[in-house]
Amino acid sequence: MLPITDYQKIGIGVTGFGVFFLFLGVLFFFDKGLLAIGNILFISGLALVIGLERTFRFFFQKHKLKGSSCFLGGVLVVLIGWPLIGMIIEIYGFILLFSGFFPVVINFLRRVPVIGNILNLPGISMIVGKLAGDGSNSMV
Repeated sequence: MLPITDYQKIGIGVTGFGVFFLFLGVLFFFDKGLLAIGNILFISGLALVIGLERTFRFFFQKHKLKGSSCFLGGVLVVLIGWPLIGMIIEIYGFILLFSGFFPVVINFLRRVPVIGNILNLPGISMIVGKLAGDGSNSMV
């Protein structure tokens, strides 16, 4: 098992609080204060978990510049005070940035007992298969 440093433990907590505040901000009809706090905590927690240099390298890779600019631009728009527009831009950037991780996450969730059964239901499995990039679900 890999050793986890104290900074990484703190980073996991800070990232969790960031996601929690983002959830509350959306729940309370896009409250700009909660969304701003959530965005700042999420990004700083990510930097604590993987390190500043790796965070910088992740966001500023040449093929991820469009996703990074949308994600960070959306954070800036939320901080300026337009939460709904900022969150739409952020979600688009998040999808562009992390779309490479979706197949890994979906294949992991398929192995979890209860969630795997739900993901294998007829209508849901077709949608999840397209997200995961399965060739087995495509019609010929």
